[in-house]
Amino acid sequence: MILIALAILAAGLAGWALNESRTAHRAVFTFAALAMAPVLLLADQWDAGQVASLRDEPLVIAIAVVLGGAVLIGLASAFRRWPLAFPVAAIIALPFRVPLEIGGEEANLLLPLYLVIGSGALAFLYGGLRAGGSVVDRPDPTGPAGWMRPLLAASILLYAVTIIWSSDQSQGLQNLGFFLIPFAILFVLLLEVEWNSETLRAVFVVLVVQALICAAIGFGQYATRELFWNDVVIRTNEFHVYFRVNSLFWDPNIYGRYLALVITVVAAALAWTRENRTGWLLVAVAGVLWLAMVSTFSQSSFLALLAGLAVLFAIRWSLRVVAVGGVALAVAALAFLVLAGDLVKLDLDRLNPQTGGRANLVTGGIELFGERPLAGWGAGSFSQSFRDEVSGPNAPVTESHTEPITVAAETGIIGLLLYMALLISTFAALTAGFRAVMPGLGGGSDPSDPDRGPPVARAAVFAAYVALLVHTISYAGYLDDPATWTLLAIGWGLAFRCRAT
Repeated sequence: MILIALAILAAGLAGWALNESRTAHRAVFTFAALAMAPVLLLADQWDAGQVASLRDEPLVIAIAVVLGGAVLIGLASAFRRWPLAFPVAAIIALPFRVPLEIGGEEANLLLPLYLVIGSGALAFLYGGLRAGGSVVDRPDPTGPAGWMRPLLAASILLYAVTIIWSSDQSQGLQNLGFFLIPFAILFVLLLEVEWNSETLRAVFVVLVVQALICAAIGFGQYATRELFWNDVVIRTNEFHVYFRVNSLFWDPNIYGRYLALVITVVAAALAWTRENRTGWLLVAVAGVLWLAMVSTFSQSSFLALLAGLAVLFAIRWSLRVVAVGGVALAVAALAFLVLAGDLVKLDLDRLNPQTGGRANLVTGGIELFGERPLAGWGAGSFSQSFRDEVSGPNAPVTESHTEPITVAAETGIIGLLLYMALLISTFAALTAGFRAVMPGLGGGSDPSDPDRGPPVARAAVFAAYVALLVHTISYAGYLDDPATWTLLAIGWGLAFRCRAT
């Protein structure tokens, strides 16, 4: 119970850092919350084999601490000297996970990103203490947009509280320590970045170059029929007529999500460019990345890309056309189901293997929610509760692949309402002032808002965010994905810029 109390304290510190206006206090809360995350994880895994073996090697621990501290201080110094280095390093480290064995199971951890976040927090602590009681002078948004940061803090705190009754408390603690707290700190640190044209341009170039490198590696895997890791994908490739690649990623679906987000950002740049040479270059980049995405065979990634492109078309050219097209598509689908009658039957027994077990996960998740509708089964409990209450111990797939159902099953109606309120607030924040600057929403042919960031950058962030949300509906991974926090931080920084800049 003491460990859970510490987890709630760490979540509270992270939430406080998200909303604190005084620079010095924000820096201290940021560093304190981040420092507590590894303490929670070590305490949770104290008796695990890896930690137990390290306890018998004090010299190894001492060397690791010294070397790790030196790297953190070195990177922190670089971030202080070259402010552009932090957002660029964060974007580079954002997608890459390193497979490690945690608690007897293999986990894929964002170790490069943790290193960047830790160094950024150390640099921020030093700068924040020097700044003293200064306050970041940002506009104070009202209405739903102003709820975003408090709701993010409430989401982390609620998750920590529900660990108390979770059927898998260890998994809840790991999700909190490995994902929610570090990514909340990443959000805080990215809000300290001045998102001017130079920074946006550098981040865009790095993002595109990195995506092209990943695509080249994916093409090589497809040509040689060899993957670097993930035994599950390697085995399934042996039985399928198609071959899925994962490039430097663990999961082809995550690789596909990454490519879908980058293509969406490239498409936004293309939609606003006026130079033919630049336009054709962007078309070529998008085409290469799309071919790379094809090799993932990730249907959820294609749906995400379509959603992102639809949003871009709506805000750049015509919301009315997209709305009419969406309604027409929905009517056509409904008419098909009605007219087809008995020719179309939803057979879950046949649908489940075709969806990799996800149909059972959806129905099972709804069943779990129905059994505990108020507060759910607790943080990180979906897999364990699904095995115990629905499928039995031999279910081939137990990880939820639908974010709203995961939220409902683990945190009940309380968490689901908070999740819906958070989505509303993020949409309001990211689209603040859109009507005046987006041509598809009634803005002029070349509008700009001196109080906010460039329209093309804001459009790219919002469209990518919508694409990510669509992907989470069929693959999960919302607040435990650093891309979510990164897009929200950049979008917030562009929508509510510091008055001094």
